[in-house]
Amino acid sequence: METFDVVIIGAGASGLFCAAQAGYRGRKVLVLDHANKAGKKILMSGGGRCNFTNLDAAPKHFLSANPHFCISALKRYTPNDFVELVDRHGLEYVEKAPGQYFCQHSAKDLLNILLTECEWSGSEIRLDTSVKTINKRDQGFSLITNKGEIECESLVVATGGLSIPTLGASGFGYQIAEQFGLKVLPRRASLVPITIQPAMKEKLSTLSGVSVDIEASANGVSFKEPMLFTHRGISGPAILQISNFWQPGDELQLNLLPDLNPEEHFKTLRNDKPKRALETELNQLLPKRFVEVVKQDLPWITKPMAELSNDNLAELIQYHTHFDVQPNGTEGYRTAEVTLGGIDTNEVSSKTFECNSVKGLYFIGEVLDVTGWLGGYNFQFAWSSGFAAGQFV
Repeated sequence: METFDVVIIGAGASGLFCAAQAGYRGRKVLVLDHANKAGKKILMSGGGRCNFTNLDAAPKHFLSANPHFCISALKRYTPNDFVELVDRHGLEYVEKAPGQYFCQHSAKDLLNILLTECEWSGSEIRLDTSVKTINKRDQGFSLITNKGEIECESLVVATGGLSIPTLGASGFGYQIAEQFGLKVLPRRASLVPITIQPAMKEKLSTLSGVSVDIEASANGVSFKEPMLFTHRGISGPAILQISNFWQPGDELQLNLLPDLNPEEHFKTLRNDKPKRALETELNQLLPKRFVEVVKQDLPWITKPMAELSNDNLAELIQYHTHFDVQPNGTEGYRTAEVTLGGIDTNEVSSKTFECNSVKGLYFIGEVLDVTGWLGGYNFQFAWSSGFAAGQFV
């Protein structure tokens, strides 16, 4: 039987980062993962370039039943701290949007930094290793794996959530929590594309691949970002963001003219350019393929502006500011970037990430009920929670 000071289950972002921190403290660390490669989710995120942090990471950008839980970790290990780390390794990165940092070339460059940190700290990583059972001992834990038995003093669960099962995601972390009597809150797919009713999907099928800047609103929350039409429904940053707040049955408002005062704009246009066809103007504001769909519903947009009544303009404005895509659900965990919900943070110390009721058991990263907005926030919580736990395991 092998013995380690710390065993971490999960070779993802939080697990690898925690391993390095603990290793640098002189702890004998072993990282286990059932996958054949470490950091699979890192490699595919951000289109393969990984949006690894956001300089604006703050508690307001996270969803949790306890919105205060993430404050301590985010303060103790900040986005600037992580940027300083990758700078020391010479990572080349770009700022795609204010505060959003992506690898310039490939997410492999970032994963190599994490693996290098683990190597330098003396932490060991074992892949293709699945944990069968976990038992609490007087001075730690005993783990039965497919490759033998391991004992440790501290056990860190960094297994992530349910999103993208093709990369090996599972509910194993929640099972561990339930084994030790911890409360697990309801979970659902998060940062996920929205599907639409079959008839509307057929109608919009010509728009697959078309992007339009919108403002998406649901349950009092709004995001002004691009939306992408897909062959299954709608996606893009605006939709992924609003999916955290919208659920089937809720109203979903899509404003396709978010930067206009449309009533003033079209009335002014009617006065100033009465002979201009409304369709011509819409082609200046929106993708032409989308305007073709509008023409199916509002065939009179081919008329000159002077011939349009106030009722016509009111109908036009309602159509574009409350565009009804007839949503009926989401694509689920298959394409979700993260999992909303998870282990109740009241079960865990916000300082150490140790379970309050089971000494030596820690939970970090996505397995907890802490979900960030799109834009690098979830990775930052992985670094911050991994760092925090790494100081105490």
